Amino acid sequence: MMQQFRQTYYPTILQAIHLIILYLFIQTVIDFPLALIDYYKGTDYLYNPVKKILLNAGSTIFILLYGLKKSKARVFEVFPVKKFNPLVVLPIITFFWGAHNLLDVVNNALNKVLPAPPWFWELFGKIFDSDFGWWGAFFKVAVIAPIIEELIFRGLILHGLRKNYHGITAVIVSALLFSLFHLNPWQMPATFVLGLLLGWLVLRTKSILLAILGHSLNNLMVLLTITYWEQISTHAIYLMEKQEKLVLSALVAGLSLILIYFSMLWPSKKKKGK
Repeated sequence: MMQQFRQTYYPTILQAIHLIILYLFIQTVIDFPLALIDYYKGTDYLYNPVKKILLNAGSTIFILLYGLKKSKARVFEVFPVKKFNPLVVLPIITFFWGAHNLLDVVNNALNKVLPAPPWFWELFGKIFDSDFGWWGAFFKVAVIAPIIEELIFRGLILHGLRKNYHGITAVIVSALLFSLFHLNPWQMPATFVLGLLLGWLVLRTKSILLAILGHSLNNLMVLLTITYWEQISTHAIYLMEKQEKLVLSALVAGLSLILIYFSMLWPSKKKKGK
């Protein structure tokens, strides 16, 4: 009878949802008035680079400090920084290649059921646009976005979820929230799979650094594919029959997951051997 009340940690699932809504709300409060000004006056305040940097930095710092205070945990407990086997990076890259090819099929099927409007592709393209050219886009999608999103989803959110729920539940819920956070149904399959992999990596290695690196590699591969698609599409692999390419992609993705698993065992085995 004395054990009826179980201690909960921040955030629970509902608290994680609240945290994401709060983060989006802070950005919307500033973006919406600027969008109205741009619409009626023909200005371009909404996409001003200084505004974007200040808003992203300010809202992210606020959310991280808010979440840390609510969690009542140490910084390196919420954002664990542990050593990991650097060789795990290689199968992560090959997994992304196979997964991206397989997810293209899912995205095409989704697009048939729910066609993406033209404005969506325009907005999606702006994600990879930058006022500072290709390197600006690289810094935005392969450096800033991975750091911000991983600190929130595989840091604050996953930390609380894995204390309150089973590890598998924590990874799945954090991945689902990560995909919903992008407010993009046509991007959800890819972001959900990415979230599952990154959550698993953090759970196994206790390292937010590996999640940031993995996220960065995924976004970089997307950026390179968009930038150099004309050259990439002429490679022999992309000239294969569709069915053959899908089988190859599934084999590569599956083998990569096995290699990732065994690569992550290396540090713990090394410790046990001492």
